[in-house]
Amino acid sequence: MQSLPAAEIRERFQRFFEERGHTRVAPAPLLARDDPTLLFVNSGMVQFKRVLTGEEKRDYARAVDAQPCLRVAGKHNDFEEVGRTPRHQTLFEMLGNWSFGDYFKREAIGWAWEFLTKDLVIDPERLAATTYSDDNEAYQIWTQEIGLPADRIARWGNIAAGDDHNFWQMAETGPCGPCSEIHYDRGAQYSEGPDCIPDHSETCPRWLEVWNLVFMEFDRAADGTLTPLPFKSVDTGMGLERMTSALQGVDSNYRTDLFVPIIERLAEFIGHDPETVESERFSYQVVADHSRAMTFLIGEGVGPSNEGAGYVLRRIMRRAVRHGRLMGIERPFLSETCGVVIDIMGTAYPYLAERRGEILAGVEAEERKFSRTLEAGSERLAQLVEAAGRGGTIPGADAFRLHDTFGFPIDLTVEIAADSGVGVDREGFEAAMREQRERSRAVRRSALPVDEELARLPTEFIGYPNETRARDLPVSAIRVTAGDEEPALVVLERTPFYAEGGGQVGDRGELIGLRGRMAVADTQRMGSAIVHVGRLEGEMAAGDLVAARVDEEARWGAARNHTGTHLLHRALRDVVGEQAKQAGSWVGPDGLRFDFPASSPTPREALREVERRVNEQIRRDLAVTPSWMSLSDAQELGADMFFGEKYVPESVRVVQVDGYSKELCGGTHVASTGQIGSLRILSEGSVGAGLRRIEAVTGEAAEELVSRRLEALHVAAQLLGERDENVPVRVEALLARLREAERGGHDGRPGASANRKLDAAQALAGAQLAGETRVVVERFPEANAVTLRTLADDLRAATGRFVLVAAGDGDGQPTLLVAASRDLAGEGFDSVTIVRAAAPLMGGGGGGRADLAQAGGRDPGHLDDALREAGRLALESLARLESG
Repeated sequence: MQSLPAAEIRERFQRFFEERGHTRVAPAPLLARDDPTLLFVNSGMVQFKRVLTGEEKRDYARAVDAQPCLRVAGKHNDFEEVGRTPRHQTLFEMLGNWSFGDYFKREAIGWAWEFLTKDLVIDPERLAATTYSDDNEAYQIWTQEIGLPADRIARWGNIAAGDDHNFWQMAETGPCGPCSEIHYDRGAQYSEGPDCIPDHSETCPRWLEVWNLVFMEFDRAADGTLTPLPFKSVDTGMGLERMTSALQGVDSNYRTDLFVPIIERLAEFIGHDPETVESERFSYQVVADHSRAMTFLIGEGVGPSNEGAGYVLRRIMRRAVRHGRLMGIERPFLSETCGVVIDIMGTAYPYLAERRGEILAGVEAEERKFSRTLEAGSERLAQLVEAAGRGGTIPGADAFRLHDTFGFPIDLTVEIAADSGVGVDREGFEAAMREQRERSRAVRRSALPVDEELARLPTEFIGYPNETRARDLPVSAIRVTAGDEEPALVVLERTPFYAEGGGQVGDRGELIGLRGRMAVADTQRMGSAIVHVGRLEGEMAAGDLVAARVDEEARWGAARNHTGTHLLHRALRDVVGEQAKQAGSWVGPDGLRFDFPASSPTPREALREVERRVNEQIRRDLAVTPSWMSLSDAQELGADMFFGEKYVPESVRVVQVDGYSKELCGGTHVASTGQIGSLRILSEGSVGAGLRRIEAVTGEAAEELVSRRLEALHVAAQLLGERDENVPVRVEALLARLREAERGGHDGRPGASANRKLDAAQALAGAQLAGETRVVVERFPEANAVTLRTLADDLRAATGRFVLVAAGDGDGQPTLLVAASRDLAGEGFDSVTIVRAAAPLMGGGGGGRADLAQAGGRDPGHLDDALREAGRLALESLARLESG
């Protein structure tokens, strides 16, 4: 047996099957965007699921790939075991070969045996196999054709009785079938008794499962019914990490060349010797594993957040940070370990190397953010642990507040509490989470619940380039609930209605049948189906023929804004740099939003230049040409594509603006840029740490915006008695006079000292940093409400993200003021809430706006108490914003 590097094993595997007529296929993104049953790709078969069911055709019948997989959610969830065992990882690589209605069990088993024993030169005596209990065909191939002794074959499993040994399925529903596992014998010295036989590798370390050959024959429904698939297929999966451990002769995946360089770099960073590394191995393995997972996720464009994939990433990162703290690391370190991950994996997955700077910057930003809240959160958790006592339980509501205020993922709370013998009320936590989600749903539309039957119905979209009418469309299915509580759902065989996707909203309009009419309020994608959502008047049933009418005005508005988004994207990257890649977008009939990574506001001059460039391309009336091509051809063309989006390698849609931009996009667009009319930027601001958002309008909305602003300017000019173009100069002069008046005289008159201008630069010099925010908490003894408000205005002009918590009683009246930059107010910082909570301590009350609030009081002796409380509440509010 040869000791081979992991990279060579990966390449040998793919080359072996290429030589046997298999097409090498690029891996799918980790985000399973088109599969409603999964959050992440958790096996190699996810990207081929629709091929296995016969819903999708490829131009090959045999495939081979190396697929990164993530198991941190759903049926296959290894998160709690990571770091504790030698073989569990969040992220791992699955090497697979596939047959779609081509070869079956004989070839799959024969080639697996040949690759292991001939190419990798593994001793046949060290291999064993398992088969499903009644899979006689696989058993006979192993015994009669391969020559494997019967005493090295384990047969069991009875799916009907609930025993799923040797019967594989990737989720509760979908393609499945009997399987045959191949196990590697690590040696008798690892045996733990007579029951140590193949397929007991989870309880006995002697046998290591290295390859699973799945024979896809059935489609499993939600009720457990097994229906034969249209054709028989083969889905195999070899865990690269496990195979590498076998070939390199080590007893743990973490001792292979996939992990050792990460652990060595971390030990070097901390200054640990080999003995200390072994004593801290659990934490080392957690950090090494989690560094791989976060590198791949951020490399695919996932950012930390409090929802979905972003929340999983945040859990992974924060668990890694916590284990770093357990080893005594007090400064950022994850960019070091993630850099090694890129070194190891960047050749096989080039996008990691290409996005190295963005990945490491994203890792460090989140680590610094959590480090700032970890201390305060840990202190609160310690109080809860002490109150519960050993053997006690932290209430779910308290665990939720840790999550909501300090960004503590629940599994981190559970892990830390368990170290002290304290439990956590998970049910209570989940109940609090559900309440929060319900509150969120009250202010935003929730996703459609998945209907498995509807999701399987394929719909052909016939709305390109901008078709809005169609007749004689067969109804595939309809869902109507009693009463008006839920909307009706209609699926057609073909439709011109665009389903929400790629940032573009779903179409609205109407479906008209002989017996009823549906007002379509939205269109959504559900699996293979395009679902029309709305209110049904009359009757409609499967098999009916209907006419479809898309709201043309809304469709054309969305098309203008979508093409405008492409122009904006290209212009922004040209002006501020290529790092300003799309990180999210929303395109509707009335406007557009565009999110991009940036740590500071975009200068006004740069925004003007972006807008100028976009409108220049609009005036040029460039042709907008969508075309279909293979993914490799699109890459050669230089089309922009976004990690995390799922692209079918054989066919992607590229939208080109002649000579200006090229993007992979499935949305609707205008035929030429001149049809946009014009584009005007409304605003640019922060939507979270490291993320900015531009909002803009096009067409008639842009014209109306310009008209309203010109009218407002003209009215201001009339009020000032000036020409329109002189308004800025006149306003500046008036403001200067106002500021002079607020400063007051210095002639010793009563109240003069209270009106003196406070120095904004001096205040900032004493500011503390909370993430990217400068925080000033200070008492100015001689200041009154006017001077505190002036200081807030000066800070707003002098700096970016800031919070001011200030107090004064210069005229004998205790005054408390809280102010914040407008981007913070837009993210959820509320000065009014803080002022109203602190003012009663000085016997007063107050109000204002989210970005500026003040309060007066009756008790000057407790002004300092109110200031301290307001400062505490402000920092706590910032911590919540920073954690989410």
